[in-house]
Amino acid sequence: WALHLKNITISLSGQYECSFATYPYGTKAAKIQLIVKAEEEQHYVKKVQLNQTLEIPCLEDMTSENLSSYPLKWLVGENGRKEELVTKEPSCPAVYRNGSALYRQRVHLASNNTLKIFPTKITDDGRVFSCHVVYHPERVQKSSTTVRVFGK
Repeated sequence: WALHLKNITISLSGQYECSFATYPYGTKAAKIQLIVKAEEEQHYVKKVQLNQTLEIPCLEDMTSENLSSYPLKWLVGENGRKEELVTKEPSCPAVYRNGSALYRQRVHLASNNTLKIFPTKITDDGRVFSCHVVYHPERVQKSSTTVRVFGK
């Protein structure tokens, strides 16, 4: 037997049971726990002048108060590769990852969880900065911003 579900939503998470009667052995049953994970992502493009300050809000439509009680992280990606820049746990200071020499001294996480990069460089052009907020182990909201850098 198979259970087919369509239009999957988080509300379908839960325990499912299949039971059937057999002769002469009686009722047989099997249970399965279904966990539906939600991942929401918003995409933006930000234009900035070379050598200026780039400010990228974590989630455009969320206030900093709503974000402060959840863990979040900022990543930068290019050519399918992602690198963690900074992580922030609730009620803790931000932790900067120093793996990238390209961003080591230029990245700052503002109190409202906005990522600030100064000065912008031509190598930032086309890079995708993404903020991940973990509301629940099965619910992550992401905001990705592609950066376009222009000369003066």
